Amino acid sequence: MKKEFDLGRDKINKLLISFAIPCVISMLINSVYNIVDQIFIGKGVGTLGNAATNVIFPLVILANAIAGLIGNGAAANLSLKLGEKKETEARASIGSSVTLTFIVSILFAVLAYIFLPKLVYMFGCTENVYSYALSYGKIILVGAPFMIIYSVLSSIIRADGNPKYSMIMLVVGAIINIVLDPVFIFGFNMGVFGGGLATVIGQVISFIIALCYLPKIKSVKLEREDFKINNSVLRTLSLGLSSFITQVTILVLFVFMNNMMTKFGAMSKYGADIPLSVYGVISKINSLYISFVLGVSIGAQPIIGFNYGAGNLERVKETLRKVLTINFVVGIIFNLIFILFPEQIAGIFISSEDISYALFMEFAKLMCHSFLLACALNAMEMTTSIVVQSLGNVVKATAVSFIRQIILFIPLAFLLSTGFNLGLNGILYAGCLADSLTFVIASIIFIGEYKKLGIYSTKEKEENDAVIPKTYKGKKIVVTISREYGSGGRYVGELLAKNLGIPFYDKNLIILSAKESGLATEYVKKNEQTLEGPQTTDDLLYIATTKVIEKLYKKGSCVIVGRCGNFILKNKKDVLKVYLYSSLDDKINRVTKYYNIDKDKALNTINKVNKERKKHYKYYTNTILDDYNNYDLVLDVSKFGVEKTADIISNIIKNS
Repeated sequence: MKKEFDLGRDKINKLLISFAIPCVISMLINSVYNIVDQIFIGKGVGTLGNAATNVIFPLVILANAIAGLIGNGAAANLSLKLGEKKETEARASIGSSVTLTFIVSILFAVLAYIFLPKLVYMFGCTENVYSYALSYGKIILVGAPFMIIYSVLSSIIRADGNPKYSMIMLVVGAIINIVLDPVFIFGFNMGVFGGGLATVIGQVISFIIALCYLPKIKSVKLEREDFKINNSVLRTLSLGLSSFITQVTILVLFVFMNNMMTKFGAMSKYGADIPLSVYGVISKINSLYISFVLGVSIGAQPIIGFNYGAGNLERVKETLRKVLTINFVVGIIFNLIFILFPEQIAGIFISSEDISYALFMEFAKLMCHSFLLACALNAMEMTTSIVVQSLGNVVKATAVSFIRQIILFIPLAFLLSTGFNLGLNGILYAGCLADSLTFVIASIIFIGEYKKLGIYSTKEKEENDAVIPKTYKGKKIVVTISREYGSGGRYVGELLAKNLGIPFYDKNLIILSAKESGLATEYVKKNEQTLEGPQTTDDLLYIATTKVIEKLYKKGSCVIVGRCGNFILKNKKDVLKVYLYSSLDDKINRVTKYYNIDKDKALNTINKVNKERKKHYKYYTNTILDDYNNYDLVLDVSKFGVEKTADIISNIIKNS
């Protein structure tokens, strides 16, 4: 039996355990996957083997970026189309995404394989590591299409409501990789190629398991024509763009660090290869910490979003406090491990008989005591980024996630290593300094968002206004009013509802939509009629608004202003679809009077808002907002005035 959770009433501890643990486990799987590879390759091949995997890792990141671009986009698009009850488009979303993935993944592997000799040098490869990197890279690229495809299918499977199957698929592949690593590396003495081969076989198994799910998809039944590439792929790619940008940012940072390690390492007693190798293995261990913190934070998202949207501020604050506490405790534990046991950590990845063992251990200790000295502070940056996103500010969340890696670390690394002539030590100190500065900035943002909770709370009056009231007992009529900004459409709607004695929905529809979507009410107020970018939260809001409007229609008579109401109810009976416009002078006069602004600013506002409305309407309906064929009645408010326009509509309804 499926266990249901009450996000608004269940204990926060219970909810965090239920939501965060699966997220943490899923994120840890990939980290463990990479760490085990590094351990066996380090023990079997040595420093150069670990350095080779680090050189090839940017290609793995790029493959993950492609998988996220298509997979996350396909999952979001599938959810949207299912919410809109558009089964044909939902099927096309899956099918075309799968076909696109096959094409793009093979193209990526072929191109990367052809240019691999040049790419490895771009990624910081040295002459000593070159042959190992080519050997490992070639076999990894053979498995790249399988990895990209099963990652995309994993996202689709989760969107289909089967995260357990997706997790099993990943775990089975990881276990097979772990079992085969020592067999190929030690048993058959295949070196880094053997480690790569074990990885590829695990990926192929995961690919087969994922492929077997396609005929079993629950939400829709796929047909052959669904696998043709069509316009839906553009929507898919736009929805996955945010994930792609994040991965590319990680790629840029990784390539930067590889090159800085080899460049300044060559000028030190460690040489170029040891810093490159150590950075790779220490980064993999640090990924365990990052996976845990992100898993807890992402698991808390639905709890934060739901309660913020419902105005349960104390529950939001309690969740934030507990998430931050958990993440800081975990961060402190990892920080202490890095400080107290650097040799033990590094020793897992290298044989004591390796010729570079002593220098490897020395640099690993130096890196743990400098680059990762303040890593516990990263908990604030990662938690803040997820929390801000949960509260609806996607742009600010993205900016927070870029602060440490791009805005602070790279400039600091250049400044300390070159400007202050600190060389390799300067790069390591830049990591600690970037963590500290990011902590200060993220703390300010977090505290600011925490304080805003009281300002943006949903007042009791708004809650009461949001409750669907009883409708009048006469004949049922639902009026949707679409309008130009400044034409007075909202005032016409209010007067019409008053004349007919039926409910009016405009601002209170915002509260209902926030409750339905679990998004913050303030976020809904800011974004419900704009489209800054095709973000998943916008789609959640549109789906929620659609559900709310359909519920209002079933409830009885009412007047609904905006929100694509005419399109959502286009096939319903007893609906009068009205479009209101007015002359430019009339709109300017109304806006200047209402907002107390000058005419130039009023004109700019009118043009901007109307452009956003048309873009929003086109994006979700694929039709034109001011196409009169979409309406039953079109009126020029500037000819009749607001009151007369409301009377005209009212008389038409009463006399029909």
